[in-house]
Amino acid sequence: MARLGYSLSSEEHRPDALVRWARMAEEAGFEFAGISDHFHPWIDRQGQSPFVWSVIGAISQATHRLEIVTGVTCPTIRMHPAIVAQAAATSAALLPGRFALGVGSGENLNEHVTGEPWPNPSERLEMLEEAIAVIRALWSGDVTTHRGTHYRVEEARLYTLPDAPPPIYVAASGKKSVDLAGRVGDGLISTSPKREIAAGFQEAGGRGKPRIGQQTVCWAETEAEARRVAHAWWPTAALGGGLNQEIKTPALFEAAAKTVREEDVAESIVCGPDAGRHVQGILEFVDAGFDWVYVHQVGADQEGFLRFYEKSVLPKL
Repeated sequence: MARLGYSLSSEEHRPDALVRWARMAEEAGFEFAGISDHFHPWIDRQGQSPFVWSVIGAISQATHRLEIVTGVTCPTIRMHPAIVAQAAATSAALLPGRFALGVGSGENLNEHVTGEPWPNPSERLEMLEEAIAVIRALWSGDVTTHRGTHYRVEEARLYTLPDAPPPIYVAASGKKSVDLAGRVGDGLISTSPKREIAAGFQEAGGRGKPRIGQQTVCWAETEAEARRVAHAWWPTAALGGGLNQEIKTPALFEAAAKTVREEDVAESIVCGPDAGRHVQGILEFVDAGFDWVYVHQVGADQEGFLRFYEKSVLPKL
């Protein structure tokens, strides 16, 4: 059976709340948590976006067993890979044996803020591969100079390092990103329970490495309430065609989502109090070849969700 995790949604919660939810998730029996790394929320309604590295530091002192994965950090534009290397090394030192760096090619929503141009998808993958190489070089503890296609590092050395470098898990969905994840990653992260993603990752070099899926749900006392909350807080679940990577601001996401109906969101998000449906959503990832699954509860009621999963879902799994 898959390892089960909880999603810490930085777009929806203040930093102190994220620390509280992490502690409660550990107490409820979740094994790990994925925490999102954003500069902006997807839409203004979500209302938050704390600096993830500060939150991780606080979580390290509030938990004892819970493993933390960034889900995911973009180490290419908004933050230079050398700075990500330092941030992740410090996090791994604070969370010995229970931190992993999840990375991806990013979204324009978060990366445009420095004024740099938004590259095309192929170039973003090139940048991600080079960034991973820079991060690993710095994690060696050696003085590092790198003059690559996209990045320069001049005589840099990280002095605060964990006992062992943390794994790097690569987010992927299309064939090129899946191939990259299998070739250079220590694991895979995906939001789609598609067998071809997990299988492609294994074929590209990922055999035996973790395959992590994120399942989005909205628990509430009734299905009608869950559907209403999901539509209000996470309408972007129904946007497709690569829009999530290209749209620039929360206001533009809200404009794009105006045509999204409640039933459209409910097709993408498990809604309501039926434990069987929540279990089935997780099993879709397992059946597709994923061996870690972390669950994102949409909306404000995280305590109700955690109690529900502790009592009615985790025991079934």
